[in-house]
Amino acid sequence: MNSAAKVALVTGAGSGIGKAIALALMRHGYAVVLAGRRLEPLQAVAAQGAEQGARALAISADISDPASVQALFARIRAGFGRLDLLFNNAGIFNASCSLEDLPLEQWRQAVDINLTGAFLCTQEAFRIMKAQQPRGGRIINNGSISAHCPRPQAVSYTATKHAITGLTKATSLDGRKYDIACGQIDIGNASTELTEGISKGVLQADGTVHAEPTMNVQHVADAVLYMAGLPLEANVQFMTVMATKMPFVGRG
Repeated sequence: MNSAAKVALVTGAGSGIGKAIALALMRHGYAVVLAGRRLEPLQAVAAQGAEQGARALAISADISDPASVQALFARIRAGFGRLDLLFNNAGIFNASCSLEDLPLEQWRQAVDINLTGAFLCTQEAFRIMKAQQPRGGRIINNGSISAHCPRPQAVSYTATKHAITGLTKATSLDGRKYDIACGQIDIGNASTELTEGISKGVLQADGTVHAEPTMNVQHVADAVLYMAGLPLEANVQFMTVMATKMPFVGRG
């Protein structure tokens, strides 16, 4: 089945990396469901895709809410009848805060959105993908460089992104019998409106503040397109795409 017949869901699709991925998928013939909390940005992205002749559907959803996730996937079933690709991208990064001062409510919010949200979407994707014909599909998780190495004062983001790696591995294993492939892309310093502060100055492990190099977000989109375009017999289990000179290898 070629990409013109495939259906993708991108969470957190209204801005940043999610927006770039959604537009790239639409340019390559995917019908794309764009999910996020705020409907207006999603509709704007869908309109950009429609200008290129793409089929897109914008749906307001709270991925931390099981009922909202179930409603999202029910609309996908009703509107498209199948799902070939899930890009688990939605997430939050709490304000920089020392570990001992992080409010419990902010910790729980990060877990609910960054981890539980991806789990809930993965569950619903499994239910569609294992029952559809042709059977199977692909799930790609946005892990982040923080799935490997933390920034200072970012305990909730770091912990949830490390947990995404475990979710990726378990999903990859449990998906085998259903022809569901799962991989993870770990992205470092992609330039979007959400990461403008990185190029101006960000806290380092030694307590100093330095600007960090960034890369064009299109490189991330190209990487996801490659992962998504593989036949289901092949899988990119983990991929790191980063600004070459950012402080990751040897960070701290």
